[in-house]
This record gives sequence, C-alpha cells and structure tokens, in this order.
Amino acid sequence: MNKLCFCLALVAFHTSFSQSTPKTENIVIITIDGARWKEIFQGADSLLFYDTKFMKKYAGTLQTKYGAATFSERRKKLMPFFWSVLEKDGQLYGNRTYSNNVAVKNPYNVSYPGYSEIYTGYPDPDIKTNDLLENPNPNLFEFLSKLPAFKNKVASFASWDRGPYIMNEKRSGFPVNGGYEPVTGDKLSPLQQSLNTMQSQMPIMVSESSRPDIFTYSHAKEYMRINHPRAISIGLAYTDDMAHDGNYGFYLEEIHAFDNMIGDLWSFIQSDNAYKNKTTMLITVDHGRGYGNDWTSHGPTVLHSNEIWFAVIGPDTEAKGEIKTPGDLYQYQFAQTMAKFLRLTFTSTKPIGPAIEVVMKR
Repeated sequence: MNKLCFCLALVAFHTSFSQSTPKTENIVIITIDGARWKEIFQGADSLLFYDTKFMKKYAGTLQTKYGAATFSERRKKLMPFFWSVLEKDGQLYGNRTYSNNVAVKNPYNVSYPGYSEIYTGYPDPDIKTNDLLENPNPNLFEFLSKLPAFKNKVASFASWDRGPYIMNEKRSGFPVNGGYEPVTGDKLSPLQQSLNTMQSQMPIMVSESSRPDIFTYSHAKEYMRINHPRAISIGLAYTDDMAHDGNYGFYLEEIHAFDNMIGDLWSFIQSDNAYKNKTTMLITVDHGRGYGNDWTSHGPTVLHSNEIWFAVIGPDTEAKGEIKTPGDLYQYQFAQTMAKFLRLTFTSTKPIGPAIEVVMKR
C-alpha cells in the first residue's frame, strides 16, 4: 500500500470510529400526559378549534394565537421549539399521516399502565387502572441507581401523585417526587424553598391529583442544576386534565407551555458543562386520545387512544427531523432504548422490549 492510500485508509478508519463512538452520558426523559399525535404533528384540530362546546373561554384570542391555514403553520405556532430545534437537530416519530406509527403495547390506554410500560419496558397485563398501588415491576431508573456509576445520580419528578407509586419509591431507593410533595434535603436552595412554600399555599381541588406543571418542571430543573443527576424523568400532567375537562383551548395552552419548558430545559442542558453535548433527551406521552367528540377520553374502548409519539435529541442521534417512513414502534421499547444510549443492557424479572436502534448513530 502506498503512503497516499495508507493515509486515506487511516482517515476513513478514524472518521468511522469517531462517528460510532457514543457520547451520551446522561438521559433525560420528559413526558406530557395524554397529548395526541394530531396536535403534535398537525397543530390545532379545526374540528375542535371552532366548536363552541370545546372552546369554552378566550376562543377568539386562542384562535388567533394558534390558528393558521396549514398543518405546518399551525404546529409551529403551537410548538415553536419542537418544530424548529427538535425538527432540525433530532428525530420525531408518530405522524400517522405517513403510517409512521407509535403505539402503546398494553391494552388499557390509561396513564398508570402507560407510564409503567415506559419505565419498566414491560406491558404488565395486571396493571389495568390508575389505582394507587406500588408497581411490582422493577424500572430502568431503579436498575441504574444500583450501578456504581449512577449512585446518587438518579431522580424522578412528576406532577401526578401516582408518580411515586409507578416508580415504587419505597423499593427503588432513589429520590422520587410527585404530586404536592415538597422537595426534601439537608440544604435546600432558596428556589427549592420558595417552590415548596408556593405549592403548599396553592388551593388544591379535591378532584385534581396533579400539581401545576410549572412546579414540577421548576423543581426538576433546579435539582438538575444542583445535583446533576445522570438519569432523570420529568412527568407533566395538565394537558390530560384540561382534555378531560373538555376545554380544548386550555389543552392547547398546556401543550404550548410544555413546548416552552422543553425548550428551556434543552437550553439549560446545552449551557451546563455537566450536560452539554453528552445528554440525550427523550420526549413522549403515556397514551393517546380519541378523535372528534371522543378527544376528551381514552381507555380500552376508545378508538385511537393507543396512538402515541416520541422525539429524541442528543449527541448520538442523527438530525433526521420528522420521520415519514412507514413503520411500527412501541412504548415498551423506550426503557431499553434509554439504557442503550448509556451503553447498558436493562435486565429485569420480566421480558424487556427491544431498543429502538434507528434513533442511534451507527
């Protein structure tokens, strides 16, 4: 081999090796409860957007804010971060217009089974409802927290008060904060103290089982700033509450607020030396919802409420944007996918769904 050929071969080898070397050291998963793929990929649904039954307050203002002639325009107005940064630098799955299908594997299409499937990698047929029960299935974060490299580097925050049950806080052994629980610790920051005080003074409606998402998000972000966990989950819930109330305008407002939060979170991640260019963020949902008048509902008898979506952004995910190729992916694959980004294999007492290889650079 002459010197030129040898040098070209060496460059090719180095390039190939560099491209295939994983960079992810941290995983952040953020979920938005019950947000349909329709709004994520198409923006405001015109069938609901101009229906006075569902646009209960501020209809004119919200129609101006989120209305536009095309799907592309409407989704950008609703979720500007999602359809700028995420579309440019990440991968987005679940637009059924192109038969790019993502679905839950469990047959129940309600929140507890969905979240359990996300974190345990197993659609447990015995978890059927949202009842307050300790999840018998080990979860990915529990698995990580037992590894030396992740000791004291795992945490979970959720607006919904079922969060500590889904993660089985008593057994798991890592910090889990859900509902109106205050954040605890030996030395809380001024912001943590203020958030605890404000949420304790909030009027809690008897019918609501979730605190406002801004408290959950702010607690989680401050915990990240102080403790730099290597794996953290953030579960936001008010989209589902607004949908069950039949308030389509406020449901859109909650999706927009969610987009603002994930944009702010990604900006923080990319500005912090512990996270910058070595953190993968997965964004997804626990279940879908019905179409038309059934948009307020979901469950085993509500058509389309098994339909979900997800997005990934990070150093080991190619910038492919919205994926328009037909295919089928499932919720129970997320746990192993997160583990794979960390160059680990998640093992449990139950069979775990396979990783989604297509989101990772080869």
